[in-house]
This record gives sequence, C-alpha cells and structure tokens, in this order.
Amino acid sequence: MFGPIARVVTGFSAVLAGLLLLAEPGSAQNAKDSVVIGMALEPPGLDPTAGAAAAIGEITHFNIFEGLTRIDENGATQPLLADSWTISPDYKTYTFKLKTGVAYQDGERFSSEDVKFSFERAGDASSTNKDKAMFANMASIEAPDPTTVVVHLKETYPDLLFHLGLNTAVIVDPKSAATNATAPVGTGPYKLQAWNKGASATLVKWEGYRDPTAIKIKTVTFRFISDPSAQVAALLAGDVDAFPRFGSYASVAQFQANPNFTVTIGQTEGKTVLAINNKRKPLDDVRVRQAIAYAIDRKALIDGALFGFGTPIGSHYTALDPDYVDLTGVYPYDPEKAKALLKEAGVATPLHLTLKLPPPAYARQSGEVVAAELAQIGIDATIENVEWAQWLDGVFKNKNYDLTIVAHVEPHDLAIYTNPNYYFQYDSTAFRAIMAKADSTLDPAARKEALEAAQRQLTTDAVNAFLFQLPDITVARRGLVGLWKNSPIAANDVAALSWQ
Repeated sequence: MFGPIARVVTGFSAVLAGLLLLAEPGSAQNAKDSVVIGMALEPPGLDPTAGAAAAIGEITHFNIFEGLTRIDENGATQPLLADSWTISPDYKTYTFKLKTGVAYQDGERFSSEDVKFSFERAGDASSTNKDKAMFANMASIEAPDPTTVVVHLKETYPDLLFHLGLNTAVIVDPKSAATNATAPVGTGPYKLQAWNKGASATLVKWEGYRDPTAIKIKTVTFRFISDPSAQVAALLAGDVDAFPRFGSYASVAQFQANPNFTVTIGQTEGKTVLAINNKRKPLDDVRVRQAIAYAIDRKALIDGALFGFGTPIGSHYTALDPDYVDLTGVYPYDPEKAKALLKEAGVATPLHLTLKLPPPAYARQSGEVVAAELAQIGIDATIENVEWAQWLDGVFKNKNYDLTIVAHVEPHDLAIYTNPNYYFQYDSTAFRAIMAKADSTLDPAARKEALEAAQRQLTTDAVNAFLFQLPDITVARRGLVGLWKNSPIAANDVAALSWQ
C-alpha cells in the first residue's frame, strides 16, 4: 500500500542526488564570526515562559535567556545562573547560591529577587507557562540576600533541578517581562537585533555579557524554512550554514557523500504521536483508539516517511529516558484486530475523521502513510495541512481536531497527561494517582516503578497512537563546529559554535 508514496519520495531523492553532485555550496557566512541556522518552524513569540512552542527555545534558550540550571547535550543537569545548591533531607527545600556580576541586556542587575519574581509569575493563576503546575507546587520562594534563593515545595518533585534547566524556567527581568514576546531581554550572550516575521530572526553578540571573550559567533540568523526541498536548496545555495533537526530525510545520504558538508545523526526527546482527541465521539471509546493503534505499521511508516530514520515507541517515552519501557509490542500491526475492535464498538465504516498536519516534514510525510493505513481498516482520514500558528490555535488551544501528528520534544513530560484540559483531553484518575506517587516518592526504585506504570497506563488506554522517536539529523557546512549531535531539549547553543 506504500508503493506510490515510496516511488514519489524516491524520485525526489534522485533529483536531489543530481543537484548535490553538481552544486558547489556558496557561503552563508560573510565572515568567520557569523552563522545562519535553518529552522523548520517560526515561533509565535519569543517568550519561552509564556508559550508552548519548542521553536521559541530554539532561538532564545541559552542565547537570550538563561535559567538557574542548564541541560547539556547528554541530558545532564549543570549549573548556570545558580553556581550551586543544597537540598533538604525531605527534598522539599532547595537553596540556590547565584552567580555574581550578572546583568540583563537592558543594564539591570540580576539578583535573587528576579528569581522569586520569575517563579511566582510562572505559577500564578493567570500564567500561560507550559510548566505552570511545577511552579504552582512552590509553597514559597525566599530571597534572603541578593545571591541566595530558597524554594519551599508543597510536595516533593524529584525532577525539579532538571526542569529548572528547561526554557520554561528561564529568569526574566521584572521591568521587561511583559514585552519579552516581541522584545526579549535576558542574561544570555545574545540580544535580538531583528525579527523579520515570516522569514528570519537575527541575534547579535551582547558585549556586556559576563564572559564575552568566550563567544566566537557575533551574529546568528535563524531562517524559517518548513518545506524540506527548500531546506535542501538553502543549504546548497549557501543561504544556510547549518540545519539542525533537518527535515529532508530523502537527501541525507547525498549530503553524507558531499565533502562540503558534515552530517550527524543523533537522538531527540521527540515523541512523535498520532494524537487523538479523547473526548470526540467515537474516539472517546478506548476500543476505537486501540483499533487505530493496531492499524499502524510503525516499520512501514518509518521506512516510507522517514527513509528508515527513527525508532518505534510504544508510549510517551524514548530510549533516552532512564525509566523507558519498550511497549511497542502491545499493539503490533494487526488490521484484522483493528477492524474487529471497530465492529465491537459499534462503529459503522467508513468512519470519517480529520487528520490535521502541521508543517514539519515528519508530520506531513507520516500523515500520508498513516492515512493510507487507516483506510485499510475503514477509517477515512481526510488530511488537512495547516500552518503552525493555525495548529497552535486550532488544535493545541481550542482542541478542534480528531487526529493530528506532532512530536513532543520536551523531556520527562509525562505530567502533561495529568491535565484533562490538555489538547488530548485525556481524563484518568488512575493515571493521575500513578504520577502523584512518582512525584512524591524519594525512593529511586519506587519512582522508577511508578514511571513505568504510568507508561503502561497510557498504552493500555491508547490515549494516542505512539509512533516513533524523532531522529536528530543535522546537516552543516564543513568547518562549523560545536553543534549538538543529540537534542535532549530543543535548543541551539550558539555560544558553543565556531568556525575552524
């Protein structure tokens, strides 16, 4: 059933092969102190504390904004604005010692009061922070002196230090917080120079940064290119120096063969799911959701849509996570079982559903394959391609969808399933009880057991059809060093880049 799709993509690959053999790349950098980075999606704003789009962090995290901790390429938690910390025996009180001599790009001095303001703002009832629940769990925040912050938790939260390294936990200046979406101000090494909406965003090195000599790249431009063929063309033309999370899987081999480029293939935290609106009839019936899960041939999907790049997943975790459980065998490809479940649920076929697809190549290309697979069991999934802003508003915010495909790139994010108003609209007291146990225990073995149980609960309830771990493919002009191979978080640490 995937022959026509494979032939179209293969033909496109052959064309690209010819282009890659003939092309001599230009020079996106006019000097060795600038770089142009491609991004598939343009963020809706530039305040990571107020929006859910991972694209915000791809521009601002580490570059404009910083948090108390940082997540490195290997997923480990390191100090950033906090030099050190101590934790009480009951894991409910965290005392942070802050860096000294830190300023914001508007000249204001960084202090413990800013941390208190940032965390209280993030946990406020009016907050739109994606991790609002974590901040709301802070019973109180003290700033006894300019370099000390004491956080008291209502309930233990074993992942606190890790999550304080995510872009949702960056520290903001109270005087500029309200305008960070369009005029971001942080403590990082870069300032926003221009945002040409629909095309690009440019950052420039901030000379007031506390360690400016370590920064080799003076100017970085992020170009927004969602179409995979346009991503290829931009690299070949020299309009882009690097494309992390590269979307044209068809052309990876040709770039690998081109001596003017380097290609790295790593892992991400991107849990790519066929998300299901659990409150829409007949999708509110677990048997219908299970039927959808049985209808998906993950190997054919990965081969047909991603040219073999990607790893099957069976729940909302990847093998990068230490508590990962391989549940891919729970719903093996079984279209006859899927048909029987639809019949048992009393669903008349063909069942007409919509499948809304955002711009990234993995979503659009996977959607074609998934729609073909669903058709084999009597589900007519009408594809609707939508732009990213439409997806955020219509699907994520207003839950106006039946099915959609998207990668959740935030690490350790099982807690999103505890929110019945999240766009999946999954409401399970059993799952919430499991996660409450995971977040309240200090015993590593008991926490691991609970997190494994949480993954199994999501799979049993077939909340979504879990597809694959998104690969992290980066194509870069030879000579550019410092790019991450793996992406435990969606970030582009420009301060680590340089030209050889």
